[in-house]
Amino acid sequence: MTWYQRPVQIQVPASSANLGPGFDAFGLALGLHDVVRAQVIDSGLRITVRGVGEQSAGLGERHPVVWAMRAAFDLLGGQPPGVALHCDNAIPQGFGLGSSAAAIMAGVMAARALRGDSELPDAAVLRLATDLEGHADNVAACQAGGLTIAWVSGESVRTKSLLPLPGLKLVLCVPPLPVSTKVSRQVLPSTVPHADAARNSGRAALLVAALLGDASLLFDATEDLLHQPYRAASMPASAQLIGALRAARVPAVVSGAGPAVLALLVPPVTPGPEVVASIAAGIGEWEVRVLGVDRCGARVLG
Repeated sequence: MTWYQRPVQIQVPASSANLGPGFDAFGLALGLHDVVRAQVIDSGLRITVRGVGEQSAGLGERHPVVWAMRAAFDLLGGQPPGVALHCDNAIPQGFGLGSSAAAIMAGVMAARALRGDSELPDAAVLRLATDLEGHADNVAACQAGGLTIAWVSGESVRTKSLLPLPGLKLVLCVPPLPVSTKVSRQVLPSTVPHADAARNSGRAALLVAALLGDASLLFDATEDLLHQPYRAASMPASAQLIGALRAARVPAVVSGAGPAVLALLVPPVTPGPEVVASIAAGIGEWEVRVLGVDRCGARVLG
């Protein structure tokens, strides 16, 4: 087997899934990134990490980027003699911001880039990353950027990538402590009332219209009855902040499985970022960041 001899760099965005009513289907890529640098070496495995999750450097083969690289190398026909990996991480981990999807996508794309003569199409990258991560919503947004809708058709993972309103501002509110996705999923019921499902279906359709063309619909479009009410008890601070924001007519949702909160704003149609920051400051300890939409998705840096 032949390998690309120089280092490769992969940039991957954070992502927010669900976006209120779009449970396990919608994803939005955020302007917040991890960068992975990988190189084939003569032997062994060397990992360094800077930024978020520095302690993960000691995970060895259990590191999520390495794990994804190994799976991709197997798909490509074999493992390299050795790998050196450096991660510059900015995506908070355990807050519903797609950090695991970003790590997996970075690993799969790094493996593809290091097999310079290989053919692994984007659809195969998406399929493998989804199999490793477990859900396509964050993976699709991380890969393609912008707003994505993900679904399964037969054995295939399908996505549709859309470009949201150019004036869309994302205000991210991150609390001090994370919540595991596993814990967050355990509180979801096995069934929901038919009326709630029907209402949610309408809101999900409305959210597409709001994000693509009519910001005045964003507040109603971000209402959710499928997952946020059931998760409220497991993340009371997030529920309190969302309640306060929505009382001020701010289109706010839990980001992914939480506990981060995301406000989707298009001033002056919606309240501005300063309103979100003021409300968050009055409730508790929240790190507030104003972000843009990542419209490029995961990519190999030059």
